[in-house]
Amino acid sequence: MLRDDLKSAMVDAMKAKEARKVSTLRLVLAAIKDRDIADRGKDRSEGDGDDDHITMQILMKMIKQRRDSIEAYEQGGRLELAEQEQQEIEIIETFLPKQMSLDEISEAVDGILKDVGAEGLKDMGRAMAALKDKHSGCMDFSKASQIVKDRLAG
Repeated sequence: MLRDDLKSAMVDAMKAKEARKVSTLRLVLAAIKDRDIADRGKDRSEGDGDDDHITMQILMKMIKQRRDSIEAYEQGGRLELAEQEQQEIEIIETFLPKQMSLDEISEAVDGILKDVGAEGLKDMGRAMAALKDKHSGCMDFSKASQIVKDRLAG
């Protein structure tokens, strides 16, 4: 299970005295625990699915937050903080499946658009939902969203 991998990686990082990795993994595990607390009392059958899927969603969200922070830090001239965020992204990405290249994303978008019969921008939501169902955890959906928009607008 992904959660167990994260915990054991944190223990290993503590033993190796890798401060950045320890702090990043603590943040990840805290976010997972927050999600667990928020989900208390909810019926698991109506939830988002299995534990690894939920954990991957949390990891993807954390990466997106860090990319947004990098952009803000670079605009503000705080390159050392941007570098720190980039290091955290690299640590988090080690727990996710290999990410699709831009060409692979483009191919997947073309296939989904054909499958759902998308013809215009009004079909963008259906196309993105299908992409998320099929490629969750291995696709950058901000890039995919832009490709879908370009395909449907043109």
